[in-house]
Amino acid sequence: MSTETCFGKKRVVITGMGVITPMGETVDAFWNNVVKGNSGIGHLTLVPDEDLTCKIGGECTDFAPENYMDKKEARRMDRYMQFAVAASKMAYDDAGLTPDNVDPQRFGVVLGSGAGGIGTVEVQLKRALTQGYPKTSPFLIPMMLTDSGSGRVSIELGARGPNMAIVTACATGSDCIGQAAEMISMGRTDVMVAGGAESPMCALAVAGFAAARALSQRNEEPTKASRPFDEGRDGFVMSEGSGIVILESLEHAKARGAKIYGELIGYGSSSDAYDIVAPREDGSGAAQAMLQALECANIKPEEVQYINAHGTSTPLGDIAETKAIKRVFGDHAKKGLLVSSTKSMHGHMLGAAGAIEAIISVKAIQDKTAPPTINLENQDAECDLDYVANKARPLAGLKVAMSNSFGFGGHNACLIFKEFVH
Repeated sequence: MSTETCFGKKRVVITGMGVITPMGETVDAFWNNVVKGNSGIGHLTLVPDEDLTCKIGGECTDFAPENYMDKKEARRMDRYMQFAVAASKMAYDDAGLTPDNVDPQRFGVVLGSGAGGIGTVEVQLKRALTQGYPKTSPFLIPMMLTDSGSGRVSIELGARGPNMAIVTACATGSDCIGQAAEMISMGRTDVMVAGGAESPMCALAVAGFAAARALSQRNEEPTKASRPFDEGRDGFVMSEGSGIVILESLEHAKARGAKIYGELIGYGSSSDAYDIVAPREDGSGAAQAMLQALECANIKPEEVQYINAHGTSTPLGDIAETKAIKRVFGDHAKKGLLVSSTKSMHGHMLGAAGAIEAIISVKAIQDKTAPPTINLENQDAECDLDYVANKARPLAGLKVAMSNSFGFGGHNACLIFKEFVH
């Protein structure tokens, strides 16, 4: 396997990871639950009922912002921003970064969110309509913007390099990681904080997705509601959280003696240019992103052993992704390639999903384990790949993993990770 990728001579490695999820607030706790097939989905407690047709989701019920930041400052952040700061601080500490071992001018942030501070918008709009618009909070604007998470993380960590938020709906987290890697490869930065954060747990967001017929209505069985590739699937289960990785040039990481979790070798991005919410039925747009990532990684399709699928548990999406995988991988798709959707356990974190699943992909390589797709009881005939049904599977030779993310607007992003070899 060649070490020469589209990132050129600047090899990009992962040196730190941090998560806030409904299944744990450390990478180890989260990964352990994923491997065990535990679900983080339950009945909504953060969202007023208000006659909502969907009453389930993945909530970070144990999250306490004061464990990660000043209480006063936390009150000036939307919940998604709190998640971003918490996960970024964890990743920064995990990477062993300090003001002494990274040049702040060459230390950047690319961190996005699909919906930003939608919960704050809902609260402030209700206040304005009941108490008058002059009662609107002076913090409304900085709390609602999708770039405020990246801005706040930059302030907290002292990162004075490039600072931006990429928004590509449910492909956001993956695109942020891919674009951050490209900045390192161009020599603009040495270290990047990259990923996504999301907290859409408010009545407005739930009602909107439900009205679009995107959410599961399996309210009586929350833990069984997200069932990718199963013939009984009826929509995705919305979730909240954050996933953050520290990306670093290999040269910089080695110079400071950093531990290395893995290497990012491929990134692809494409557009369906088809429909604002539905994917191309033949999966051609998603396939294009996967092919780009493979070309970037300079590897053959058969060198990929595991794919963390976007796999949202929607009727159209799961079939389209299956077709895309078969289009790209040919015979290998059914001979030795394992595919799973961990959204069956942690739900769909929208803008944070790609980053969370990137971390899962890195852990899968590290532990030589393919995580399961739970709730796969009656596999859809049109979804005819090996989706690691219900139980994690040891995969001794796992060295390369792909992570797919697709979003409303026709956004497609694909990342490829490899076991790090000196």
